[in-house]
Amino acid sequence: MIMKRPIIYLGALALLTASGISNAQFINQNQKLRMAEAAISQFYVDTVNETKLVEDAIRGMLEGLDPHSQYSNPEETRELNEPLTGNFSGIGITFNMNQDTLYVIQTVSGGPSERVGILAGDRIIAVNDSTIAGVKMKNSDIMKKLRGPKGSDVDVRVLRHAAGKPDTIDFTITRADIPIYSVDAAYMVDSKTGYIRINRFAAETAKEVRTALKDLKKQGMDRLILDLVDNGGGYLNASVELLGELLEPGKLAVYTQGNNSSRQDNKTTPAGSKPLFADGRLVVMANQYSASASEITSGAIQDWDRGLVVGRRTFGKGLVQRPVPFPDGSMIRLTVAHYYTPSGRDIQKPYKKGDQKAYQEDILERYNNGELMHADSIKYIDSLKVETLKLKRPIYGGGGISPDRFVPLDTTEFTKYYRNVVAKGLINRFAIAYVDEHRKEIKNLYKTDTEFVNGFNVSGQMLSKLDEMAKKEGIEYDAEQAKTSAPLFAMIIKALIGRDIYDNATYFKVYNLHDPIFKEALKLINSTEYDKLLSSPGRQR
Repeated sequence: MIMKRPIIYLGALALLTASGISNAQFINQNQKLRMAEAAISQFYVDTVNETKLVEDAIRGMLEGLDPHSQYSNPEETRELNEPLTGNFSGIGITFNMNQDTLYVIQTVSGGPSERVGILAGDRIIAVNDSTIAGVKMKNSDIMKKLRGPKGSDVDVRVLRHAAGKPDTIDFTITRADIPIYSVDAAYMVDSKTGYIRINRFAAETAKEVRTALKDLKKQGMDRLILDLVDNGGGYLNASVELLGELLEPGKLAVYTQGNNSSRQDNKTTPAGSKPLFADGRLVVMANQYSASASEITSGAIQDWDRGLVVGRRTFGKGLVQRPVPFPDGSMIRLTVAHYYTPSGRDIQKPYKKGDQKAYQEDILERYNNGELMHADSIKYIDSLKVETLKLKRPIYGGGGISPDRFVPLDTTEFTKYYRNVVAKGLINRFAIAYVDEHRKEIKNLYKTDTEFVNGFNVSGQMLSKLDEMAKKEGIEYDAEQAKTSAPLFAMIIKALIGRDIYDNATYFKVYNLHDPIFKEALKLINSTEYDKLLSSPGRQR
């Protein structure tokens, strides 16, 4: 511990000196911190955990700053980085926990589990002689057991229901690099309209989207719905790379600037000789949970009048974090600048330093103020009004990206009964049990997921069985609420069954038929109103 400190301090000193803070200023404050830590560790009445003491001090300093400057210990740092790096080493399955048992939803195509014969529907009950079924293990703890160095072996015991009879099978799986995909679904909605859903902006996102665009164009796509709903962001470069395929080359995608950071422009560059989809109608779906890189993407598309944004005002996360790594693997993510859209809008919503609670409750405040239900409840500030860069349409700053077409949050089918059933995990459990019993029957009846989406229906008998499960779990049955939520129950059940039998994209093929933002996006992209909104000034709220 003592040997590592000089490295940390020297690195911090170099960073701060480069930012204009004098050595004398830094050394004085550094000495104070070191003296305080030394005094506590040497003279305090009780034994203290020195590592925790230092970490708590760092966290305390950052809590008084903005909401996004954070410290993460080595384990937290690995967990933060993994979803964005594009892959990890593991056994290659998508799983769900069903009544304390790991249920395999899908195996990664060509991955380690598929190669040894693991099947969708299998239950993994033991890993390396450690029982994981029925012991209430956390998902993170189970993943630690399944993941490991590339090339290492892991023994698993599987419970499989074959011909109605349970059987246990032992497998030895050699771990390999497993890709983490950021494109959840890419398919043709109709003969001209393609749809791509992105769940995060990671290292391979632009590459995945390029592959999807090429495939959809071969199928006749000349208009695109880009789904960024609930996308919390990720890498800045991934967003800029993606915009390189949607905007003309050399266009400003975003710029960053801070008090101690000079302006840095990020311009679009296509991977090939020209962008894959710089022409053709484009609609971006977004909501209040679309943040960071999602806002960079939607903001640039809106600013350049390249397409229209449909949904609700985005989250408003426009602060740039610079990683400051420590030798032990921990890290500070320190805010150093703001993100600005090409028209100069600051993406970051207002915040009060040190008031994390108010910042975290902002979405709830929007709901209470009616903003998620009524477009007129969005408060635009005239002093923050700017114009789009081509058509000079008025748009507003002040935090987040406001949509060109507002879609209210639809809560008509959400009831207390629905909430209680979901909270118990019963919809997942019902879908898993149904697939277990009917997998072969459904696959024989519906050869493709398109046939499934068009032909399969959740029956009233199926919903009654779900109600029976709820009663057994002690959930009070409410006939009126159950009837109100029936279409929502049926849609989620069908989407989960489709995902488990076919693939992840099937879920969204079902879900989108029910989703108000998607339905509005599809209606707009196929109407003459699209051209009107992008041909004359004036916002449609």
